[in-house]
Amino acid sequence: MMSVAFTKESDAESVAADLPDRPVPAHANLVTAAGLAAIDAELAAARAAYAEAQAGDAISADRSAMARATRDLRYWSSRRASAQLVEGRPADGSAGFGSVITFEREDGRRQTYAIVGDDEADPHGGSVSYVSPLARAMTGKQVGEMATLAGADVEIVAIA
Repeated sequence: MMSVAFTKESDAESVAADLPDRPVPAHANLVTAAGLAAIDAELAAARAAYAEAQAGDAISADRSAMARATRDLRYWSSRRASAQLVEGRPADGSAGFGSVITFEREDGRRQTYAIVGDDEADPHGGSVSYVSPLARAMTGKQVGEMATLAGADVEIVAIA
């Protein structure tokens, strides 16, 4: 007779091994040079994790590690294959992909964000995806122009 604890552990391992693919955005995979380097690093790490999961007896010991490694390898391979490097920023000085925009809110707070690709976006770190509402509101605007964010007007005070 099989112990109940063993059955539950085995079931949990089986579920972990059937991880769904990471969602890949349908829009173009625009990347900055730093974003492309980050994708390359993630792809190398995924290849290493896959090789480690395949080595020795790791597959039978931890099916979930193999599933994670396989999923990440598929994702980063796909992102690298579809990456479209965009160097620089709009030539006319307007806000757009690759720009760093500083804007001032009505209460006087200033915020600065870089407009980058999906995989390199980190709002807490000061970067947003080019398809984010913030980037869409800013794209095409010049210093001194107003944009609307979450129903509030903000003024663009710098674009670098």
